[in-house]
Amino acid sequence: MTTFQYSLVFLVLMAVIVAGDVANVTYDGRSLIIDGEHKILFSGSIHYTRSTPQMWPSLIAKAKSGGIDVVDTYVFWNVHEPQQGQFDFSGSRDIVKFIKEVKNHGLYVCLRIGPFIQGEWSYGGLPFWLHNVQGIVFRTDNEPFKYHMKRYAKMIVKLMKSENLYASQGGPIILSQIENEYGMVGRAFRQEGKSYVKWTAKLAVELDTGVPWVMCKQDDAPDPLVNACNGRQCGETFKGPNSPNKPAIWTENWTSFYQTYGEEPLIRSAEDIAFHVALFIAKNGSFVNYYMYHGGTNFGRNASQFVITSYYDQAPLDEYGLLRQPKWGHLKELHAAVKLCEEPLLSGLQTTISLGKLQTAFVFGKKANLCAAILVNQDKCESTVQFRNSSYRLSPKSVSVLPDCKNVAFNTAKVNAQYNTRTRKARQNLSSPQMWEEFTETVPSFSETSIRSESLLEHMNTTQDTSDYLWQTTRFQQSEGAPSVLKVNHLGHALHAFVNGRFIGSMHGTFKAHRFLLEKNMSLNNGTNNLALLSVMVGLPNSGAHLERRVVGSRSVKIWNGRYQLYFNNYSWGYQVGLKGEKFHVYTEDGSAKVQWKQYRDSKSQPLTWYKASFDTPEGEDPVALNLGSMGKGEAWVNGQSIGRYWVSFHTYKGNPSQIWYHIPRSFLKPNSNLLVILEEEREGNPLGITIDTVSVTEVCGHVSNTNPHPVISPRKKGLNRKNLTYRYDRKPKVQLQCPTGRKISKILFASFGTPNGSCGSYSIGSCHSPNSLAVVQKACLKKSRCSVPVWSKTFGGDSCPHTVKSLLVRAQCS
Repeated sequence: MTTFQYSLVFLVLMAVIVAGDVANVTYDGRSLIIDGEHKILFSGSIHYTRSTPQMWPSLIAKAKSGGIDVVDTYVFWNVHEPQQGQFDFSGSRDIVKFIKEVKNHGLYVCLRIGPFIQGEWSYGGLPFWLHNVQGIVFRTDNEPFKYHMKRYAKMIVKLMKSENLYASQGGPIILSQIENEYGMVGRAFRQEGKSYVKWTAKLAVELDTGVPWVMCKQDDAPDPLVNACNGRQCGETFKGPNSPNKPAIWTENWTSFYQTYGEEPLIRSAEDIAFHVALFIAKNGSFVNYYMYHGGTNFGRNASQFVITSYYDQAPLDEYGLLRQPKWGHLKELHAAVKLCEEPLLSGLQTTISLGKLQTAFVFGKKANLCAAILVNQDKCESTVQFRNSSYRLSPKSVSVLPDCKNVAFNTAKVNAQYNTRTRKARQNLSSPQMWEEFTETVPSFSETSIRSESLLEHMNTTQDTSDYLWQTTRFQQSEGAPSVLKVNHLGHALHAFVNGRFIGSMHGTFKAHRFLLEKNMSLNNGTNNLALLSVMVGLPNSGAHLERRVVGSRSVKIWNGRYQLYFNNYSWGYQVGLKGEKFHVYTEDGSAKVQWKQYRDSKSQPLTWYKASFDTPEGEDPVALNLGSMGKGEAWVNGQSIGRYWVSFHTYKGNPSQIWYHIPRSFLKPNSNLLVILEEEREGNPLGITIDTVSVTEVCGHVSNTNPHPVISPRKKGLNRKNLTYRYDRKPKVQLQCPTGRKISKILFASFGTPNGSCGSYSIGSCHSPNSLAVVQKACLKKSRCSVPVWSKTFGGDSCPHTVKSLLVRAQCS
C-alpha cells in the first residue's frame, strides 16, 4: 500500500481512536479493552526530556501519521527531584504539558513511572541524593528505598490525577509501568528481590490509577500486573503472559540500539523490525511499543556511562525529528495492514496451519467474510506455498498479511516506502582565529584544595554528581631530579595526569572495560613535587544490581624512579570537585565575564581549555547542528544550554568518530550573536574547524518490484462493523516519492525500469532497461513535491524483456 493510500485508510480507521473520550480500560487474554472494545495498538517511545517543548507537536504528529496509537515515555525521577524535596517540572521537564500535547493529537499514553528506568540515562533515573540515604539498598526489600520510591510514585500519580490525565478520568493514559526490567537483577537479591516484586505490584494497585499496570522482563509479575517482553525478537523469544487472562504486550521493540563511544552503531533494517512485529501479532500479540520511535538527544550530562549524546538516531524519527526512511514508511504500511485485520484478529478464533517445514499460516476469524491470515516464512530462502487453493511466493524471512485471507496487502520483505538521504550543509565557518577567545584551566596544587583525605576517595561519592571532573592532588619530596614512571590503576572512564603543573598524559577505559592502567614517563624536581590527577566520568552507571555500591576512581598510584617505588595510596590527598570554568558558569553571558579571556592562539602545550565564540542562527527551519569533527573530548554549550558531551577523538575499530554533529534545537537560539562555549580536555582539539550546519533531506529514492504486494487503496466502510468493509486492489505497485515540506523534485538523478543493479544506496543500469525510463519519470515527477510512477511495462511503452521480474529504481533531488 502506498503512503498516500494508507493515509486515506487511516483517516477512517483512526476516527474510532479518540483518547479523550475513554472512560474504562481493562484487559483479557487477547488485548487491552478500551471502552468495551478490544484493541491492537502500536506505540512509540518519545521521551520529553530528550527533545524540547517546541519539538513535541511535530514529533507527535509524525508519530500519528506513521500509524502510532500510543506515545510511550519514562518519567525521569532525577530530572524532577534533583535535590530531595525540590521538584522541577519546567521547560522540557513539563511532563503534564507533554501528555496534554499527546492528547491534543488524539493519541494514548503509556506512562512508565519506574522509578528506576535504566534507559541509558544517568543513574538509571534515580537521583544521586538517594545514594546518601542511610542504610539504603536500591531496588530490593529495603525500607529506606521503598519509602522514597513510594513517596515519589504517589507524587507522580497524584500529579497525573490532578490534571485528569488517566483514561478513567477522560485522559489519554491507558497503561502504566512500575519498575523496569527487574528480571535482569532480581536473582542478585534472592528472597528480598522476590518480596520486593510483590511489594511493588501491591504499591501499583494501591495507587488506584484506574488503568492496567505492566512489568517488563518480569516473568512472574504478580496479578493483576501484566508481564511484558523487551528485546528485538519477542515474536520468537517471549514465553507469553503468565496467566491466560493477560494479553501479550511488547514494551520495547528496539528500532536500533543505543551507541557508546568507541563502538560502531548497530543498524536494524525496516524489514527486520516489520518481520518480528508481524510475527508477534500472528502469535496473539496485541500491543507493540517501538523503543525508540524518536530517540532525540542526551543534553547536558544526562547520558549514562560511555553513551553518546545522540540517542537512537536510527529510529523512525531521527535525532532531529526528520523521517528516517524507509523505516518510518514501511512500519506505517505494516500498521495499516494489521488494522485492516483487527476485527478477525480479535475475534477469538485462531487456527495454525503448517505450510512447510518453516512456513506457517495463522488464520483468524469466525466466518468466511470475517477472515484474515498471516503467512510466515522463517526460512532464509524463498518458498512457494499453497494456502486455500491459491499459490503464494513467500520472500525469505518474511511475513505476508492477508486482510481477507486472499490478497496480500503487505509483505515485511517488500519495501514500498521511499528511501531518503540526510545531508548537512555548513552555514557558518568559525575558522578565523579572531572569532575565538580562550581561557585555560589552572592545575590545582595540594595547598589550594579544601577537601583532604589520607586515602584515595571514590569519584561519585566525592563529586555527588555535580561535575564530571574530580581533581586529586598530593605532594612529595624527591632527593634528586630523575626520570621516573607514573603508574595509576584506575577504575573509571578517563584520567589526565599532571606533574608540577605540566601535562604528562592521558588514558581512558571503554564501555566494556572500565579498568585501565595509566603509565607515563616524567621528570621530577629535586625537592618538592606536585602530582595532580584529573579523574573524568562520562556518565553515571545506569544498570545492574547494587548501583549504590559502584566505585569509580584511582585504585592505586605509584612512582618508579629507577631504584625504588613510592606508593601514594595512603598519602595525604587534596581534592577539588569540578573545574573553575564550571564554578563560574563561564558558558553563560554573566559567568563568562567572571574570568579573563585571551585572544585565541594555536597552542597545544596544555589541555583543559575553554573556547568562546559567537554565531548567527542559520535562516530557514531546517534543524541546526554543531560540527565538532575537529575537536577531541569535552562538552559544548549554546547560550548557556548544554548540548551534551562530545568525544570525537575516541574512534571505533573502523577508525571513525562515534559522533561528530551535535543537535542545537532552534529554541536554544537567538537570531544573532549566539554564545558558543566549548570545554576541550585534550591538546589536539582545534576550534577553527568548527562549523554551524543545517540538516535536511535532499535526495529521495524508490525501488519497487512488480512482485510487490498489490496495495489496498481504501476500505469502503459502512458504520463501524468490519464485515461491511469491501476492498479494491490496485494491480500496479508504484514508486512514490515525496520531498520534505517546502521542497520540490528538481532533478531526476537516476531512473531505470527493468532489472537495475543494486539498490538505493548503490545502483547501475542492468541487462534489461527501458530506454525511456528517465523521460517517463521526469514527466511524472519534476517540479512536484510528490509523485508516483506505476511499476508496469505499459507505463514505459511495452515489455522489453518478457518473463522477467522487473522493478523501477528512481533517485531524485529535492530543492
